[in-house]
Amino acid sequence: MAWFRRQKPIRWAVVVASPSGADGDQWGDTWFGRDLVDALNRQGQAASLVYRGGASTEARDKDDVVLVLRGLRRVTPRRAGNSWLLWVISHPELVDDAEIAEYDATFAASSTWKSGSVSPLLQATNPQRFTPNAAAPDTGERYLFVGSTRGEYRPIVRDAVSAGIPLGVYGVGWSEFIPAEFIRGEFMPNGELPAAYAGAGVVLNDHWREMADDGFLSNRLFDAVASGARVVSDEAAGLTGVFGDAVVTYSSPDQLGQLLNEPLASVFADRSRRIDNAARIAAEHSFDARAAELIEAAQRIRGSE
Repeated sequence: MAWFRRQKPIRWAVVVASPSGADGDQWGDTWFGRDLVDALNRQGQAASLVYRGGASTEARDKDDVVLVLRGLRRVTPRRAGNSWLLWVISHPELVDDAEIAEYDATFAASSTWKSGSVSPLLQATNPQRFTPNAAAPDTGERYLFVGSTRGEYRPIVRDAVSAGIPLGVYGVGWSEFIPAEFIRGEFMPNGELPAAYAGAGVVLNDHWREMADDGFLSNRLFDAVASGARVVSDEAAGLTGVFGDAVVTYSSPDQLGQLLNEPLASVFADRSRRIDNAARIAAEHSFDARAAELIEAAQRIRGSE
């Protein structure tokens, strides 16, 4: 696959669903896009991040490839002799076959969703930031959850609170659902996440039900495991196949309570094993690895230039 490095650089626009400015910095889509842009540029491409306001403007006509990171917003391609790629990273229930047909190629952060009509391309992590060296182990929150309520009492938080687990929660909207003593803040800057994950006792993760059923594994899983964290999550299609013993899953509130009330050493892999898992995820699921696949696909679609 190294042949593509010798090809003429491609001008990429990586479109995210988030707004520009300070508000956009609070969206995970923004940071996902930035990490991917950096990875593309490290491999000799000419990539830039485009926020949702610039998705379908005339400026896109100058790009060789427009890669849309599909979240909550649909983008209709502008055809100007360029190539349009779609990477569905969340909310697959919003994407239909007609939308897929508008693009030159479609990728999905799932190994099973619409098999045959899209190419699997799982989410990723940036091991330059998310690393076990980001913080000393067990120096941060004992039980950490980072994420907004999304307007609901998210099951993994509800189940942990009902089991008497002293959570440390960052995210918007939690005052409606959990005691104030568990709330650490409405927002954790992305730059602080690596240390928070690496230093936590346990990182909690969950999925939208549709995403779990369709095998869209949370980006938090990749980041937390790459940080050497102990991770517990709800079940999701394909999760064990990707993460193995790096993520402990639960299927009922009682089971989660039992897991988190046990000594950590009896439930989770030891430090040495977690570092091995972090290295594997960093090697197999980095943004650099994803960028390499996207570059090869783009050059195949456009032809050698």
